[in-house]
Amino acid sequence: MNVRTRIAPSPTGDPHVGTAYIALFNLCFARQHGGQFILRIEDTDRVRSTAESEQMILDSLRWLGLEWDEGPDVGGPHGPYRQSERGDIYGEYARQLIASGHAFKCYRTAEELDELRESRKAAGMQLALKPADLALPADEAARREREGWPHVVRMKVPSDGTCVIQDMLRGTIEVDWAQVDAQVLLKSDGMPTYHLANVVDDHLMGITHVLRGEEWINSAPKHQLLYEYFGWEMPALCHMPLLRNPDKSKLSKRKNPTSINYYRRMGFLPQAVLNYLGRMGWSMPDEREKFSLDEMMAHFDIQRVSLGGPVFDLEKLTWLNGVYIREELDDQAFLEELMKWAFNEEYVREILPQVRPRVETLSQVIPLAGHFFSGLPAIDEESFDDVKLGREELIRLLQFLVWRLEAMPAWHKAALLAEVKALAEHFELKMKAFLAPVFIAITGSSSSTSVMDAMAILGSDMTRARLRHAIEVLGGVSKKQAKRFEKEYRELS
Repeated sequence: MNVRTRIAPSPTGDPHVGTAYIALFNLCFARQHGGQFILRIEDTDRVRSTAESEQMILDSLRWLGLEWDEGPDVGGPHGPYRQSERGDIYGEYARQLIASGHAFKCYRTAEELDELRESRKAAGMQLALKPADLALPADEAARREREGWPHVVRMKVPSDGTCVIQDMLRGTIEVDWAQVDAQVLLKSDGMPTYHLANVVDDHLMGITHVLRGEEWINSAPKHQLLYEYFGWEMPALCHMPLLRNPDKSKLSKRKNPTSINYYRRMGFLPQAVLNYLGRMGWSMPDEREKFSLDEMMAHFDIQRVSLGGPVFDLEKLTWLNGVYIREELDDQAFLEELMKWAFNEEYVREILPQVRPRVETLSQVIPLAGHFFSGLPAIDEESFDDVKLGREELIRLLQFLVWRLEAMPAWHKAALLAEVKALAEHFELKMKAFLAPVFIAITGSSSSTSVMDAMAILGSDMTRARLRHAIEVLGGVSKKQAKRFEKEYRELS
């Protein structure tokens, strides 16, 4: 068998360390068997997917040293490798499923679906909607089709019984069909959902093994059923354990930096980050902590993966990064890494216009622009003493800004300014007053270069990390505050 694995990230935000983790294990498994590793972009979410995010995914994975044999940027015999460019393919297979009786057009409105779910919830029933639940009276269905109502294509699923899934790590997994809904396969805009696109693309691209996060276990019955409907052989499944925060919760940006770009901007070495991800639930035969990608590929065995949730410990990663700096870098290599990290011409050219008009001697540059070459600012509660806002109002302001910035599809100064202006109006503050705490959170000082330019240059990951850091310095958001803030923010949005 020619082993072929893939990673299929969605370009809807900053590149996630979880994506790199799964990519690493897919690459190692493929190389262990002399096979190919494919990168596919799942950009069917037209609203949230951006070319900028896709490029960040490619850049960050390459920064880590991960390379793919086929993909949107390198081509290959099974392209195109962006799902947005494969729309006609999915429509054809959706029509096949309808013709064979395995799928149906659903004309239910969003309001009707909400009512169905609420009634089932009130009756204490499973919330999964089956074809029988979604069926309209024949004359009403005919009328909606005749009048051209928007519709989706849903797959038919059993109402009872058990679906048996075989997993490379977990053995036999059983899922009750009562928990599986009649999944939407084709949206009303003609774009496929993940479930249809994933199955069709994996088949057409010859994927033999699917290594993915354990959050996809509940979707496995739908995928297995689709393979049966099409009469295709299903790839072997391997559901990897999820990365965890130190408190064992699912790794999240609220408790741990999750963007690969964050670690890059903080000055972590790519080989140290990749080494650490390799230690997430897996170990070398001799149990050594430090190893290269080549060494991992040479000794890789998927059966050495532990199903216990691997804890992503930032302190442990920082320690390992220090080991790499001391053991792998001589003075020349250290200098070269510094130059690549922040003291490179491209980055410094972005900063020069912020600094040159404000200095009279070169010795003033670093004190003025130090925040461009550092990680999280050295701030404490007293840093905000001169800001004329109460403690809770300060936290609320910074938290709302984090949420607004998390939803930004593109990161540039004009877009940032629009978000800040909107929030300043909501808080009934002048721009200068609104930006005062933001200035301290981002630059670590009450006087420095333009904070809006700094945010644009530092990037989304570092900007949001510094804002979250300031919130924690100020005492963090309590559960009671979080509920209140979230309610107000939803109304604002």
